[in-house]
Amino acid sequence: MIGSKQENTYKWTRVVVLAALLATCGTVSVWAQDHIDDGTAELFAVLPAGSPGPEGITVGRDGNVYVTTFGFTNNSAVSAPGHLIVFRPDGQLVRDVVVAGSSSHLVGLGFNPATGDLIVLDFPNKAALKVDPVTGSSSIFMTATGNAFLNGLTFDREGNLYVSDSVQGIIWKTGPQGGPGVPWVSDPLLISTGFPPFGANGLGFNNSGKALFVANTGNSAIVKIPVTNGAPGAPAVFINGALTADGLTIDRHDNIWIASNQGDEVIGISPSGRAIARLGRFQGVTDEGLPRGLLFPSSLSFSLDGRILYVTNLALDVRLLGLGEAVDSPWAAQVKSYTVSKFRVRIPSPENDE
Repeated sequence: MIGSKQENTYKWTRVVVLAALLATCGTVSVWAQDHIDDGTAELFAVLPAGSPGPEGITVGRDGNVYVTTFGFTNNSAVSAPGHLIVFRPDGQLVRDVVVAGSSSHLVGLGFNPATGDLIVLDFPNKAALKVDPVTGSSSIFMTATGNAFLNGLTFDREGNLYVSDSVQGIIWKTGPQGGPGVPWVSDPLLISTGFPPFGANGLGFNNSGKALFVANTGNSAIVKIPVTNGAPGAPAVFINGALTADGLTIDRHDNIWIASNQGDEVIGISPSGRAIARLGRFQGVTDEGLPRGLLFPSSLSFSLDGRILYVTNLALDVRLLGLGEAVDSPWAAQVKSYTVSKFRVRIPSPENDE
């Protein structure tokens, strides 16, 4: 229906005023053009046929993209062991490796910057595994105790490993050569009081190493832990409202990028806590069972040059975990092939924060 002449005049006036405001605010105009309008998820790779959903992701020194499988298809869990799948930067499959001695439920992974070792988390076994990325042979690198649910990992400059425990609200730590995990931080802010019942998840240090940021998935919050000479301070909520914050990574300008698994988007947060980007959206599932856009994004990692952001689409029906139905559960139940998405991003420098 076409409105009246007066209504149309009002609408055009609003457009002109908005254009004028953007023209006088260069930072806002550039940011909107470079990051919001271009924030479309592109298909990077499709996992090999029969693979369960991808959870963890990292980029190696070779520029290749390394992905772990979580052990669930659209309707059931799969049997052990888990897989490590490697792609070239152009999305071509390099290899699909069986991780020896693991469960089928592999989550976070990363290369130790000090030693080059690839560490993979196996949450049912409460262990971090040292994995050969070519052969898949593995050995125990770290173990946790209690009702541990190891989920995300990161390293400091010295190569110490830090692992989030989504159930006990603990950040576990071990040295560059591994060994039993020691609670580095334990705090109620790292425990979920919402849905889903997973607290501490993705985590990463800022570039100075003076703060560790941790996603609390069930609370849709990012927690900041100050660090002084390697010792943690008191955790505090940095921002709220990051819907089901899952994986987390930090760019060279200390912007924080968060995978919102129930929001089906990636949220960008500046060092001051200001929202600077919302990238991607869910665009349905094809007749062949392939998700389009983002569906339950779980982890993310930048390319070596920082220009590409890779994101795993876990596409998990949480009912398979014994949880209540989520907004994307019916869609996840339709997925037959699993994907990794990518974004082409232009990262803002700190002077654009305000």
